[in-house]
Amino acid sequence: WLVLRQMSIRIEGEEVTKFERIGEHSHIRGLGLNEDLSPKPNAEGMVGQAAARKAAGVILRMVQNGTIAGSGVLLAGQPGSGKTAIAMGIAQSLGPDVPFVSISASEIYSLEMSKTEALTQALRRAIGVRIVEETEIIEGEVVEMQIERAASGTGNKIGKMTIKTSDMETIYDLGQKMIDALMKEKVSSGDVITIDKSSGKITKLGRSKARIHDYEVMPPNVEFVNCPEGELQQRKDVVHKVNLHEVDVINSRAQGFMVLFTGDTGEIKSEVREQINMKISEWKEEGKASIVPGVLFIDEVHMLDIECFSFLNRAMEGDFAPIIIMASNRGMSKIRGTSHVGPHGIPLDLLDRLLIIHTQPYSEEELGQILKIRCDEEGVTMDPTALALLTRIAKETSLRYAIHIIITADLVCKRRKGTQVSNADIKKVYTLFIDTKRSSAFLKQYQAQFLFNENSAPAAGGDVEMKDA
Repeated sequence: WLVLRQMSIRIEGEEVTKFERIGEHSHIRGLGLNEDLSPKPNAEGMVGQAAARKAAGVILRMVQNGTIAGSGVLLAGQPGSGKTAIAMGIAQSLGPDVPFVSISASEIYSLEMSKTEALTQALRRAIGVRIVEETEIIEGEVVEMQIERAASGTGNKIGKMTIKTSDMETIYDLGQKMIDALMKEKVSSGDVITIDKSSGKITKLGRSKARIHDYEVMPPNVEFVNCPEGELQQRKDVVHKVNLHEVDVINSRAQGFMVLFTGDTGEIKSEVREQINMKISEWKEEGKASIVPGVLFIDEVHMLDIECFSFLNRAMEGDFAPIIIMASNRGMSKIRGTSHVGPHGIPLDLLDRLLIIHTQPYSEEELGQILKIRCDEEGVTMDPTALALLTRIAKETSLRYAIHIIITADLVCKRRKGTQVSNADIKKVYTLFIDTKRSSAFLKQYQAQFLFNENSAPAAGGDVEMKDA
């Protein structure tokens, strides 16, 4: 479910129209917890579910400390009770340095690879690796740049650049590639830069504080830094952040990392992964690399079959295993691929390994707060009486149905040139789009008129079952 919100912004005197994508959980900013992991009533897009959020906060703290790798968590509750929202809150709280991979259980059946290979790739995408590499760099303040072109006006550019630290100053000759890199980064006199000698990559750290008086009006997004001290050429540790799946792909294909952009990774041999695991373990012992166990979120986990559950059971015992968070809205249901029934559609041996967090249905007050947050997120102005009516609809039908009504009611409001959604707009949309309860009632009332109806005998002239003579 996706909404595009239109915004008008002004850039250099011209009005530009911008479209912002709004997802079903784009209003989630975190778990909404205090420092002591006690839940706030309404914070970071999270409302209610105090016990579940506090339990998720404990899991989050353990993930951040790296003490729960290889364990599993099950978010179990009714549809629309905030299971995916809690998982998204964990993802937002982890930040960009900890991998978070989200898949739906049914995805693995549509990929052009085996089910276990699809799960393996998802598991290894959720394991980060920080590789430390020592490299030589040049770091200093640009004093002057002189760039010249041949007298004929054609050919490569040449130039000189003077760089200094607080202790020394050096002039470097520039070739065409270095000049292009400097122009791309818009480097000028007074900038503090670093140059990677092995790759030629240029990073602009900011403007020298000695040049702060060059500006009468302070330009935006300008950071002033001190002039570096010591030698111009230094050796520094550079950290490369990748995940295990990216390392697998790079080492298993002739075209290397380019496969990551095409998406055609295919199946990877187990021998390749074993060699990579051994190498990463060696680097870890030597201090050249560190493992960052992330999170793999599997939604609708009851859609997995017994083979996948058995694989996950074994994978959770491995040395390179992330934390696995699962979500299910099923009660006692059949375990796919067997004739047995299990809680949440999960085998008991796997369920025994999981920390189970239950979510509770939202109260009417909490539903109103969630709908208000969604209205703000989607840029919809709604009358308080209309919001109260929408809250009652959410209580009687479902929260998801009520959230869908918000943007459609706003379109009806704009069609009549209104400024805020009213009761009439909500009622009109309510009659146009029916919920599951009214749809079920309609089917029961007119079931005899539908094809392939299993609750009644075939009508005259309808389809009949063909039997062998």
